[in-house]
Amino acid sequence: MATTYTISDLAKEFDLTTRAMRFYEDMGLLQPEREGAGGRNRIYSARDRTRLKLTLRAKRLGLSLGEAKEIIDSYDSPRDTAPQLKKFLAILADHRKKLEDQMLDLQANLDELRTHEKEAKALLAKAEKAK
Repeated sequence: MATTYTISDLAKEFDLTTRAMRFYEDMGLLQPEREGAGGRNRIYSARDRTRLKLTLRAKRLGLSLGEAKEIIDSYDSPRDTAPQLKKFLAILADHRKKLEDQMLDLQANLDELRTHEKEAKALLAKAEKAK
């Protein structure tokens, strides 16, 4: 018999709220089976657990949920790894470029902050000497 999980099982294991789990389901990242009255009970498979793990890993890398879904979905297609790896590399390159641009902006902000800090210290020293 295949291993299955409840929403609470996975939420607890990955330190998530059940609301977050439902959000990932709404985004198409998870596709649990439904059972019980009106399909209220979600039953997650080992595949869902793996997809959740990959989703959280992608988030730690700073990828959007859309990017995570695109990468994870590519592994559901036939096992031709070259297109999967090309897509993965393209997404990573795009993300790296965004991070590098952000880093340049942050560096410029830090440089400007240092300049203002230096000027303020000089003005303070001048004001204290004038006392």
